[in-house]
Amino acid sequence: MNESPTTDETNEPAPDAASAPPQSPRRRHTLRNVLLGLLACVVVLALALGGVAWYLQERLVGQVDRVDDAFTGLENRPAPAQGDGVNILLMGTDRRSDEPTTGDDADSPAWLPGEQRTDSLMVLHVDADREGASIVSIPRDSWVTIPGYGENKINAAFSFAGPSLAVETVEQLTDLRIDHIAIVDWDGFRELTDELGGVEVVVPETVHDSARDKTWEAGTHRMDGEEALLYVRQRYGLPGGDFDRIKRQQNFLRALMGQTLSADTLSSPTKAYGVLDAVTEHLTVDAEWTTGDMRGLLLSLRNLRADDIAFTTAPVKGTGREGAQSVVRLDRDKGRELWGAVREDRAAEWVEANAAGLPASVS
Repeated sequence: MNESPTTDETNEPAPDAASAPPQSPRRRHTLRNVLLGLLACVVVLALALGGVAWYLQERLVGQVDRVDDAFTGLENRPAPAQGDGVNILLMGTDRRSDEPTTGDDADSPAWLPGEQRTDSLMVLHVDADREGASIVSIPRDSWVTIPGYGENKINAAFSFAGPSLAVETVEQLTDLRIDHIAIVDWDGFRELTDELGGVEVVVPETVHDSARDKTWEAGTHRMDGEEALLYVRQRYGLPGGDFDRIKRQQNFLRALMGQTLSADTLSSPTKAYGVLDAVTEHLTVDAEWTTGDMRGLLLSLRNLRADDIAFTTAPVKGTGREGAQSVVRLDRDKGRELWGAVREDRAAEWVEANAAGLPASVS
């Protein structure tokens, strides 16, 4: 077994002291909290593209960057989804490098050893009939088996060996075959929020972020990109820690999607284009996902709306420690039920029946 030493903060292989540039703890801490909600941009893109002129679709989809080795070396994979169902692994990366690694502006590969973690992981399943979809969040501190590296936090897989190991790890955990991947970084989230003119979010109760000395008063807030980053990034001051952070992100995601699909956005070609441009500029997908296939999937989803998408989080037993690391213990039995329901296009029904026992669900 090729286990690598890790640090508690990054959960990555220990860097070579001679080659790794020093990183300030403040910068690492800021970047590690990349947004789960940002990954929904992929879904937003699918929902809105149906109303954009064909030549603009070509331009927007064409500026998406691609990674060649997303499925390299994968063997004994799960069976494909039933019918025309599609599984997409959505990853939000926390990059330490200042060089863009996603989208058309990418100056370096989507994976740089020791430079990135997947601080956000979601599995997007599109039902075979295209009338529904589900998005399942996997907590980044989930303690899982990473093939070839032993047990570790799930966000270490991407750091150890890039997208293919992340795919293999998630497939092993879920018994779902991942058809495509989509990687985004935090810059796109901020730009998307600003393109919409801010996003209106209801904060259910007053909370204080001690790390940033920021108080969120209960009530309705219209947040710009910077404020949205602060809101979805908060963990200190939230009773449930990372679970409450996921709940916030899903709450913001619903508001983001609702505003993106509003008549005000979709009736304005300029605004719709700006929103889609902000998404695709910061998006990287697998090289096997051709422009034609992507366009076909997106157009097949043109009648899908936010209410047709079931949001949930992988079932959790609790938290614990592995050495110096705080970890999340997944509920494997409930997980098998959930992933089986996802595979059979029954995720919404399963979530409704099991809502009381799930973490970070959003009503």
